[in-house]
Amino acid sequence: MNASRASQIETRLVSLSAIDPVLTSNYLVKGWMDRNCLSMLYGPSNAGKTFVALDIAMHIAAGQPWHGQRVNGGPVLYIAAEGGAGIRNRLAAIKRDRPEVAGAPFTLLPVGLDLHGEGDATAVCTIMPDADPALVVIDTLARSMGGGDENAAKDAAMFVRNCDLIREATGAHVMVVHHTGKDEDRGARGSSALRAAMDTEIQVTAGWEIISRKQRDQEPPEPLHFKLRPVTLGMDEDGEPVTSAVVDMAEPPKKERKPLTGKNEVAMQALYDALRDHGETRTGNLYPSNRKVVHVKRWRDACDAHRLASGASDSAGRQAFKRARDKLMEMDEVRQHGDHVWRVQDDD
Repeated sequence: MNASRASQIETRLVSLSAIDPVLTSNYLVKGWMDRNCLSMLYGPSNAGKTFVALDIAMHIAAGQPWHGQRVNGGPVLYIAAEGGAGIRNRLAAIKRDRPEVAGAPFTLLPVGLDLHGEGDATAVCTIMPDADPALVVIDTLARSMGGGDENAAKDAAMFVRNCDLIREATGAHVMVVHHTGKDEDRGARGSSALRAAMDTEIQVTAGWEIISRKQRDQEPPEPLHFKLRPVTLGMDEDGEPVTSAVVDMAEPPKKERKPLTGKNEVAMQALYDALRDHGETRTGNLYPSNRKVVHVKRWRDACDAHRLASGASDSAGRQAFKRARDKLMEMDEVRQHGDHVWRVQDDD
């Protein structure tokens, strides 16, 4: 038996001379998810993570680009352990809003599984509705742990082993939907063995952002922003509307400017005055093309005129100006190239 296993392993040996670069990418969603891998999509309660998971899954099933990202799609099995009217209405909303995906090879399995113990992972492989699934979603980890404890490394390893069984038997990418703890910034809750086993981690934040937190073999893509748009499905028995929602991509929120106070406000007023009286337009890629710049000495003189420094000495003036200039540059209110400075923001 040992000799037979050694022979199997020996066939996988690859000499350095036979190794060439791999230039093709085996992606499911380019830049975000690869085929035949294990991923976790996580976020706090009520952040929209199941909406996002369904949105990704339906685009993969339909073989359509996911919000500008190429998709190499195929059949999807979505295991909804928290199944019920909610998950059905979310899918009905997608079908109503995007009829072009209504015929996609997408199958819902609204049951809870025990992927900590033995048997259920094999059963899933046995009843797989499509021969070559592209994606299997397990929503959520907490409802699929059976008697296991997500905080225990041994139990987490058993869960991962069963996910790998499904992945290896079907060739599908397996995505696990999970929760964060009380502190969203600390990532998905549970044993660190879960995170270590993942090829990909995708975070859905309470601020409606989709962030790739881990990519095993590539640079993470830029974050995406989304919003949930209501969709009316019909009327209930009391004549009241039944609604769900679909995912739309959104523009990143504009950064809120903090009002300037104290010496920073004085220094900025001095820059206004210097630009008004001495501003000029300079050419070159490192200067702004849509606003004037001014020599830093003119700004310093204007700061002195506004009595930026509390002391009368030249040293006090230099120090006060340097502190204000550095702070305004740190806040991205002012930029400098060479001996010239300019304001970053337009007038309100």
